[in-house]
Amino acid sequence: MTQRLRLNKNADRRLKAGHLWIYSNEVDIQETPLKNFAAGEPALVEASNGRPMGVAYVNPHSLISARLMSRDPAMRLDRSLFVHRFNQALGLRQRLFAEPFYRLIHGEGDLLPGLIIDRFGDVVVVQLNTAGMQALADEIVDALEKVLSPEVIVFRNDTGGRRQEGLEAKVEVVKGTLPDEVLLVENGVRFAIPILGGQKTGWFYDHRANRAWLNSLVAGKRVLDVFSYVGGWGVQAAVNGASEVLCVDASSSALEQVAYNAALNEVSEQVSVSEGDAFEVLAALKADGEEFDVVILDPPAFIRKRKDIPNGERAYSRLNREAIRLLGRDGLLVSASCSMHLAPERLMEVVRGAVRHQDRHGQVIFQGHQGPDHPVHPAIPETSYLKALGVRIFRD
Repeated sequence: MTQRLRLNKNADRRLKAGHLWIYSNEVDIQETPLKNFAAGEPALVEASNGRPMGVAYVNPHSLISARLMSRDPAMRLDRSLFVHRFNQALGLRQRLFAEPFYRLIHGEGDLLPGLIIDRFGDVVVVQLNTAGMQALADEIVDALEKVLSPEVIVFRNDTGGRRQEGLEAKVEVVKGTLPDEVLLVENGVRFAIPILGGQKTGWFYDHRANRAWLNSLVAGKRVLDVFSYVGGWGVQAAVNGASEVLCVDASSSALEQVAYNAALNEVSEQVSVSEGDAFEVLAALKADGEEFDVVILDPPAFIRKRKDIPNGERAYSRLNREAIRLLGRDGLLVSASCSMHLAPERLMEVVRGAVRHQDRHGQVIFQGHQGPDHPVHPAIPETSYLKALGVRIFRD
């Protein structure tokens, strides 16, 4: 029999508003002690008056002690639920994209908290980021077989979130044989991606629309792509007519993949790479008198927790200042942040401060965010994380 999880008085307000998370201090531990639950165990969630509110999975060791999976108290956390959710998500993606390259499941945004699935044609990459999703791994695989029948299913279970949930890090192919090369197409450009050893699932679909915007503005331009990873921005710029592209990253393997992807799209002559710390490379480029028409900043999250905000904002400020120094008299800066804790208005303020620090003028001509295959849950601000500004930088 499914255990009950009783909430404290008035602790049901966020759930009523649409949120999916239950924090440990919202649980009536006298009535339903958290210590009685195993990590990942399902529970019937009840308001303080005993009224059923839905079904969740529980992790007594986490600050977010439960995550709601369905508002139907009779719902079972099984293959049928995943088949239903996967079909809902697939229907949206098939309306949005003509080709099977997208994020299929975006956690809470697709009502499956703790689950990420990226699709690369017949290869799907799964991240089980919570104990609840780990406990349902077999049901997830079975549901994927029913809905997509992919040739290969890979578990990239090596995220930081798993450590916080008390789970081991492990990368494994759980179905099929991973081909030597996994390809995707984004904005008409082909990329080979490192599924097993790359960042996250191997690719970042979230900037697709932002890259498409930039692609229309780079013809004949000299472009600097900082934190390039495997060339998502830079190689697309070259394909769309950039005269020169320099991709900067600290990972030699990522830059090898940049070169491969440039060759894959027959733009090797336009694309070069530079390995090193981004701040050091930017300073060296300035010392060498280099100048660019477009600079792209797409760094990793400098702010992972609220306590990191002051230091993180300083890092973003420094990065943007150094980038602006490399722009010509009338250049274009693309400044992005995937830090959920950096509010959009703060990124705008960071860029404003960096522009004025260099005694330039700035005009924001584009404000981007995560693509539609990363849907935002309107009751969960944390699901809206990506920001991108396109800023014209010029002198008097």
